[in-house]
Amino acid sequence: MDAEQRNTQAAENPVEPPRKRNSFARWLLLALALIVLGAAGWKLLRGAPAAGPGAGMMMPPTHVSTAAAHKGSIDVFVDSLGTVTPERTVSVFSQVSGRIAKIYFREGQTVAQGQPLVDIDPRPYQAQLMQAQGQLDHDQAVLAQARIDLNRYQDAQKRNAIAKQTVDDQEQIVHQYEGTVKSDQGTIAYDRVQLSYCHITAPIAGRLGLRLVDTGNVVSASSSSTLVVITQQNPTTVVFTVAQDEVPVVQQELGKGRTLRVDAYDRMQKNVLATGKLLTLDNAIDTTTGTVKFRAEFNNTSGALFPNQFVNTRLWVKTMNDATLVPTSAIQYNSQQAFVWVLQADGTVHVRNIQIGISNDQETAVGGISVGDKIVTSNIDRLSEGAKVLTGQPSEAEMGGPRP
Repeated sequence: MDAEQRNTQAAENPVEPPRKRNSFARWLLLALALIVLGAAGWKLLRGAPAAGPGAGMMMPPTHVSTAAAHKGSIDVFVDSLGTVTPERTVSVFSQVSGRIAKIYFREGQTVAQGQPLVDIDPRPYQAQLMQAQGQLDHDQAVLAQARIDLNRYQDAQKRNAIAKQTVDDQEQIVHQYEGTVKSDQGTIAYDRVQLSYCHITAPIAGRLGLRLVDTGNVVSASSSSTLVVITQQNPTTVVFTVAQDEVPVVQQELGKGRTLRVDAYDRMQKNVLATGKLLTLDNAIDTTTGTVKFRAEFNNTSGALFPNQFVNTRLWVKTMNDATLVPTSAIQYNSQQAFVWVLQADGTVHVRNIQIGISNDQETAVGGISVGDKIVTSNIDRLSEGAKVLTGQPSEAEMGGPRP
């Protein structure tokens, strides 16, 4: 293609300048944006639903439930976590060395105080006791002979037939033999005690643990081998901790001579395992936790409290009378303080700041509320200041028709 032909083709198909093409694209995008904004505005003005059924429609008043603030009594409790701690736990050892001849108990058995547990072979200790008794008989006979000689010497001295020195020497011989007899009697008493240790009985009433030895084994008095452990289960105690701020109130009630009830709950804090009374509290505050240890006693006939079991405790301190009570579930909290929603006579709700007092799972003693005020207890998350509400259950029409 020669130069003349190329010039002719360029004249017939001119190329649009780049700036002109970019300007056209910008005007096109701007027009599309205006169309979209106009459509959205038109839908809002017409009240058309924007997303999902019912969107854009005027929301009906919220249905709420209410409860009236009232005067009443509320119990003051102190909740804590405790451990079942038996009053007495005894590890049974053998106090003599020997072979285990017989075992009387079963594992897990409940025994009474003095009930037989284990027999150690008593024959070596019986022989020692017999030997000590023989030595005592010999020394008692020698003492009797020395006393007879002393009486003879004293009669002879009265007739000036013997020297006084001989009489004095015989008196001291009698004293020596008397001391020997006392030593023999002590040996016999010791051997009898050792023989009694061959028959091991339960030192306390309680429940036995697992058997740690078998018949035929040789035990030593110098070893620390436990034969069995006995734990007293009834009555039992629970040790729990209370914050130091609660201690003065408890001490004040104890000072009045009152018996403070303690309930032991299971781990979920739903079922009462046992009910007892507060026995005492520790004499010092734990500086690491700022708490004081309390001990409560429980009647554990049913065996619901097991040694070293963790339980939730609730200590009853006193009853507060003439308190203004509201449902605990109605109380809300913000970053500053507690508040409730109060229903006004015109059907609107307003926030009322309150002061929290004694509380339990159902009710709380509060300040800042008058008796008879209607407190909102449901649908609280849907409320706003001055919003219109309805009490009672909503109808099907208000809820959008019957549910499938």
